[in-house]
Amino acid sequence: MVMRSRVLGCGIFLPANVVTNQDLEQRVDTTDEWIVQRTGIKSRHIAAEGEKTSDLAIAAAMRALEHAGVPGDSIDCIILATTTPDNTFPATATKVQAALGTKGFAMDIQAVCAGFVYALSVADNFLRNGQARRALVIGAETFSRLLDWNDRTTCVLFGDGAGAIVLEAYEAKGDSTDRGVLSTHLHSDGSQYDLLYVDGGASSTGTIGHVRMHGQEIFRHAVSKLSAVVEEALVANGLESTDIDWMVPHQANRRIIDGLARKMKLSPEKVVLTVDRHGNTSAASIPLALGEAVADGRVKRGDLILMEAIGGGLTWGSALIRW
Repeated sequence: MVMRSRVLGCGIFLPANVVTNQDLEQRVDTTDEWIVQRTGIKSRHIAAEGEKTSDLAIAAAMRALEHAGVPGDSIDCIILATTTPDNTFPATATKVQAALGTKGFAMDIQAVCAGFVYALSVADNFLRNGQARRALVIGAETFSRLLDWNDRTTCVLFGDGAGAIVLEAYEAKGDSTDRGVLSTHLHSDGSQYDLLYVDGGASSTGTIGHVRMHGQEIFRHAVSKLSAVVEEALVANGLESTDIDWMVPHQANRRIIDGLARKMKLSPEKVVLTVDRHGNTSAASIPLALGEAVADGRVKRGDLILMEAIGGGLTWGSALIRW
């Protein structure tokens, strides 16, 4: 017998303000056709003035707790993945902790678009090792605050939102039929640091800065690295791509998602897509997509779910969860 982390519930939150490609046509030199053809994005949610990352995270967390049917004070740890904290310090997770009345500890994880997979891995290890019984894992971003709205190559790509899951430790058999997190696989390559970054920071410029990206290079790295880390997850669990019921990918670019699905020989019907309506919400994109698929009934008890993501750093990773 082994300890595993099973998912008790999930929740999502999106800001009310929706910005369409047609809206962006009025701001920068771009077109709806250009954006959709290259990214698959048609609209995205943008946080209102004064609406903070913690606000989004708290709303998603409350819905996840309600869905799980457990109170806030039963949570032992909060792991919040975000690139856009409310403040440089303290961790935005501590604001969530105060709002929910949870016990234990709370901390932020920063791995940009791969952040949720990283946060999931951290929480899973705490639960497996007996350092916590229940964990709240959140991906939350107000990524729009990092955008240069005059840069048409980046401002059309990103959106804001939050998603959360509640995990609970339990004793399982230790094979791939177990419920919960089967495995997580994390990687980074700091030599590719400048492919996707923000040109500001507390110790460099003393400013927040804006997103800068070499899109073609990111695309080139994405499919190959994601294919490898997905294969790593399958091999680790003695599974094949045909065993996967749902792929819930990081929602960065429709072409990257489609390319990976083709490599894995997964039918489009098995891929959860929200990029057209959410854009790239960085660390929030996987839990947002998962939350939608659970809410509309696509994801059912016993389904095998593959998650994968790549982001600045470069950081990338995968996870296999049986619902």
